[in-house]
This record gives sequence, C-alpha cells and structure tokens, in this order.
Amino acid sequence: MPYKAVNFSTKTPVLSWANHDLGHEEIRMAKNVASLPFIFKHVALMPDVHLGKGALVGSVVATKDAIIPAAVGVDIGCGMCAVKTPFRAEQLEGKLKKIRLDLEASIPVGFNENKDPDKTASNWQGWKDFKELHSGVQDLQGKAMRQLGSLGGGNHFCEVCLDTDDQVWLMLHSGSRNIGNMLAQAHISTAKNLAKMTDTRLSDPDLAYFVAQTPEFAAYWRDLQWAQDYARRNREVMMARFQKVVETHLAGGKQTKPLLQVNCHHNYAEKEVHFGEEVYITRKGAVRAQDNDYGIIPGSMGAKSFIVKGKGNLESYCSCSHGAGRLMSRNKAKNSFNLDDLIAQTAGVECRKDVGVLDEIPGAHKPIEQVMVNQSDLVEVVATLKQVVCVKG
Repeated sequence: MPYKAVNFSTKTPVLSWANHDLGHEEIRMAKNVASLPFIFKHVALMPDVHLGKGALVGSVVATKDAIIPAAVGVDIGCGMCAVKTPFRAEQLEGKLKKIRLDLEASIPVGFNENKDPDKTASNWQGWKDFKELHSGVQDLQGKAMRQLGSLGGGNHFCEVCLDTDDQVWLMLHSGSRNIGNMLAQAHISTAKNLAKMTDTRLSDPDLAYFVAQTPEFAAYWRDLQWAQDYARRNREVMMARFQKVVETHLAGGKQTKPLLQVNCHHNYAEKEVHFGEEVYITRKGAVRAQDNDYGIIPGSMGAKSFIVKGKGNLESYCSCSHGAGRLMSRNKAKNSFNLDDLIAQTAGVECRKDVGVLDEIPGAHKPIEQVMVNQSDLVEVVATLKQVVCVKG
C-alpha cells in the first residue's frame, strides 16, 4: 500500500501507512513530533502505529543534530531474534509440553534472573565499558550480568513455530532488561531538566531532547549504543539456550547448524544516510528494512508471524512495522475478554492459558494480515510462521 500524506499543517509532513484513521490522541502525538524544529524531511508512521509516550509506537523519526530519548523509549534495543532450524514438524510430535517446560526452566521470565551469569554472559566484551555509563547505574552491573540471558515480562516471548513447509523455527522477543530501562530513565530525566533550565517550550514534556555536540547528547548516545548492544547480546544468549533445549528433544543433544538467523532491533536509534544527508533515525516500534535486510514481524500469541526482506522504500526511511500493534490497552483487554476467549484464541498452541496473560490475547491486537497488506511496498514475505509453543514473559 502506498503511504498517505497526512496534512497537519506542521513544519514537516507526516506520511502514514496506518491501517486505520488516526484517532484524536494519535493525531496530537504525531503533530507534536512533526512540529519540532529539528525534524528532517517528514515523519513516517508504520501500519501498526498506536499510542506511545512522547512519540507514537510505530513511528520513524529522522532528526538533524538532536535526539529525543523518550522517542527511543525505555526498552532500549528491544527486538526480535529468529532461527530456521533443520527440524521438521513431525519431529515435534508428543514433545511440545516438555519443550515448553524445559524452556521455562532454562530462560528466566518476568522479573526473574539467572542465579549466576554463565560464560556466554560474563565473557561479553561490553562489560569493559560499563564504568563509562551513567553514574546512576554503577551499582547495577551485577544485576545486569545476571539478567543477560533473561526474557523479561509484558509482551516478550519465546516461540517454537512452523512455516508453511512444516520447517521448525525458533523465535524470541526481548530487549535490554532493567539496565536499559534505568539508563533511559536517567537520560530522559536529564533532558526534561535541561528543557526547564533553558525555558524550552515543548508541546509534550516527553519530547525533551538533546542537541548534538553537547556533553548530554554525547553521554546519552554512548549509553544508548551500549544498551542496544546489550539487548542484541541478550537475545543471542537466550537463543543459544533455546536451540540447546530443542536439540535435546529433537536431535539427542547433537548440535545443529541453523539454516537462517535474524536478529533485529525495533526500539532504537542509529546514524544513517537518507536523501543524501546523514541523520539520526529513531525507530520506535519499527524495523530497518533496507534492500535485502531480513526482519521479523510477529503476530500475537495465537496469530501468524512473518520473516521478511526489506524493499528499501526511501519514504519510510527504509523501515517497516514491528508487529501487529495493539488494538486496545492492556486494561481494556482484561475487561473485554475472559479465560474462555483466551483458550479459544490460542487453540493449538502449547502455552499458558491463565488470566495472567489475558492482556496479550490475540483479540487485543490488530489483525496481522491487514498490517502486512498495508506494507507490501516496504517488505516482501520470506516465510509465514505459526507458533505451536509460546512462553510468555
């Protein structure tokens, strides 16, 4: 679907691939961002766009000489990892529950963490730079080490999936855990205090920003890159354990070679060149989709997911959606659905079926198929997946 140019009479235009008309609050949020003086060219809204904090989730914001910490968000580097295995669907028969239980025992979920860091976590090269991070997190290195290789809560998950050829895929969703959150909050607080001190007028306090070439910008950018690397490493550590669990059940513990591996952020910022200029690109709930970039667009726990390849659409800043996007808030989902609805909507999936995950019910999300139709000019589908095991955070 080609984008729609939304006329907000703002300094920069807004281009929308959204599969719905923007609501009042969404319009306000998009206008606030598009009105900032340092926004480059236009703001791009992805098909799964919905309300966030400061900026819409599912937005791509290009900036010149400035960055907005709250637009990146507090789960810095949150993203997806997927592996196509050599295993076939028939090998899973009768083993789904055992795989789920072993997975839950191997990867800490929710607020849980590893008792002790394993070698793959403690040997990570990023620890040598920890002392350079914000002073407010210097007492958190031990916790950060124990959480490297843990899933977290909310919409984070591990899934065993099948593609349309009955090939087994492993997929997980997680970010930078508590350390990323604490770093983000420290810098967001600094940005807000700076805005007050300099009398900077903002339509939303969560749009407080740092200007390039200042110490505050440099400190945030350093910590941001560290947290993004931590998040990527976190997914790698978990995926190695995930593969080991599955290999134990399907290959007698023998190590196998993945047929394809994808690891991509969808809450992050990087320096990139667009329209001939070097800019800061913030993808808040969006995946990079340059020519031939592999990406992952998951559905909810009872819906399809997609492995995609980017088409390098310039108007989207070479980006695509990061999932289906929420149709309703978590509280509304809990009030709108019951346990029977959850059981019906996750039929055929080995997963928790209790009120603790009711807010993640498929019906609380937009239909992923429609989201994919709306971004046919952004990505091509490489594989369509359906989960058979789902472990929620």
